Amino acid sequence: MSDIPFTLDQLRILKAIAAEGSFKRAADTLYISQPAVSLQVQNLEKQLNIPLFDRGGRKAQLTEAGRLLLSYGEKIITLCRETCRAVEDLQNLNGGTLIIGASETTGTYLLPRMIGLFRQKYPDIVVQLQIHSTRRTAWGVNNGQVDLAIIGGDIPNELQDVLKVIPYIKDELALILPANHPLSKVKTIQKDDLYRLNFISLDSQSTIRRVIEKNLNCCGINTKRLNIEMELNSIEAVKNAVQAGLGAAFVSITAIEKELKTKEIYVANIEKIKVKRTLSVIVNPNRYRSKASETFIKEILPRFSSYYEKSTLEYFSIPSSYIEEVSENINSV
Repeated sequence: MSDIPFTLDQLRILKAIAAEGSFKRAADTLYISQPAVSLQVQNLEKQLNIPLFDRGGRKAQLTEAGRLLLSYGEKIITLCRETCRAVEDLQNLNGGTLIIGASETTGTYLLPRMIGLFRQKYPDIVVQLQIHSTRRTAWGVNNGQVDLAIIGGDIPNELQDVLKVIPYIKDELALILPANHPLSKVKTIQKDDLYRLNFISLDSQSTIRRVIEKNLNCCGINTKRLNIEMELNSIEAVKNAVQAGLGAAFVSITAIEKELKTKEIYVANIEKIKVKRTLSVIVNPNRYRSKASETFIKEILPRFSSYYEKSTLEYFSIPSSYIEEVSENINSV
């Protein structure tokens, strides 16, 4: 066996086959022919002198040796990408890539504005936004596949001692009603009014739903008594259902700025109840941090804070001291 009996291309092919479960789909993903993929796998198995795939089934299944090689191969590929990006940084932000992770609400409604501000100043930087669950996003930051992320949930316990988590802003989860709902004429609704509403909600595994229920329970609301009329799988679907008069919902203020301006929905004030969650910035202090990510943290977080306070000050509070602390904490890692 030679010192390095595989190439990066072979590792990329192995990873693609494992992800797609098929030699053909892997070939399509990599824009090469299926015979080329098969030949590379055969050469790799010959060089390692061990089978990497179980060819007995319809789906391409890795052998134990294949799984072992894949786990190390993913680390090698990630390190190679970090190396390339470190070299790109020498061009002083005249190129390169910034990868930002986010959970659904922040990725859909907050990050596009932040990225827009960043791209205005640094148009040569390619920005990739990856929207996944908080758990998957946190693992992406941990593995070096994501530079930084803004999330609204708790990171996995096993990553809490690895990642740096910095509180960023407070996100209010407001109670929204159809514009013509009888309670839209009431200045402040009472707690008991919640039990008479039909609610549109995200599914029970949603991070936002868990935050809402925890807040309401702490305020003396028995969430088990709330009438969940419908469960949907996206914020946009929830908003549309409320606008159609199907019920009420708790959604992030950041998701309804347009609807508030056009008065398509009504935000109800609940007596002595404010449902809020903390959005946090997460980074991996043990990974290489590109100039692009440092610039995003230093310049965009403070600028976005100032911009958003001016545009929706009545609905969304982002103290500038919070942002300054975030910037200082991240850059001191």
